[in-house]
Amino acid sequence: MVSRIVSQVNATKWLDYLLTLATWATAASITAVFLWIVLSIVGQGLGQLSLDFLLSEPMNAGREGGIAPILVSTLLILGVCLAIALPLGLATALLLAEFTVSDKRLGMWVRRSLDFLAGVPSIVFGLFGSVFFSKVLGLGFSILSGGLTLACMVLPLLIRATEEGLRSQPASYRQGAAALGLSKTTTLFKILLPAALPGLMVGLVLSMGRALAETAALIFTSGYVDRFPESLLDSGRALSIHIFDLSMNVPGGDGNAAASALVLLGMLLGLNGLTALITWRWSVR
Repeated sequence: MVSRIVSQVNATKWLDYLLTLATWATAASITAVFLWIVLSIVGQGLGQLSLDFLLSEPMNAGREGGIAPILVSTLLILGVCLAIALPLGLATALLLAEFTVSDKRLGMWVRRSLDFLAGVPSIVFGLFGSVFFSKVLGLGFSILSGGLTLACMVLPLLIRATEEGLRSQPASYRQGAAALGLSKTTTLFKILLPAALPGLMVGLVLSMGRALAETAALIFTSGYVDRFPESLLDSGRALSIHIFDLSMNVPGGDGNAAASALVLLGMLLGLNGLTALITWRWSVR
């Protein structure tokens, strides 16, 4: 009997060791792939990267010059996307997390719809944006059309992440606020939303990352034009489309494509770092 117990304990220990080893091996593999991608991009694009590259316009189909108008168009598209997605996403997440508890059927169907939309390929969103925003609404190939299409893409991620952040807060927060006589609005904006800020930031980072890296949807909506946009109704080339075009359609454009990819990677890392800083500063208040 004792030997059987000892053998079971030893088997459990070996299983724990194997699971720990598998976990660390998976983490090391993911890190190695990430470093390989980053080092490859840095090796190809660092020599092309300079202040002039960031501040000048592209020339010779992008083989020469810089990416200044590309950066402006990218930031404008991202700004339109966030200006639409943030208020709608936050309002919908609040509705699902705090006001649909009694109406389970409505909440269930909205969540299923969001989960389905989160898995829809970006090319489908691009075709939808091309038909609805560009043609039906008459926006054409424009920054506004591209930003609105991206907003439709990132809304499911933003809503679900914010909703889960709100739902993860202890019920004691709500009960304590009710005991103190606080209104529902005060409880939401003074207690629950600040506590759920990490979840909101996670959704925001994922949304911005998908929006910045998106190519297929923007090809059909924002267009290819590589000049400085004069307004939101003007066509503008996003950084991801610029990288795609230089890599696939422009012979000799690989150097500038790698440098552009390095800038895009830097923007993503910068946004992640800024979001982490905001979350940390808020949490230590």
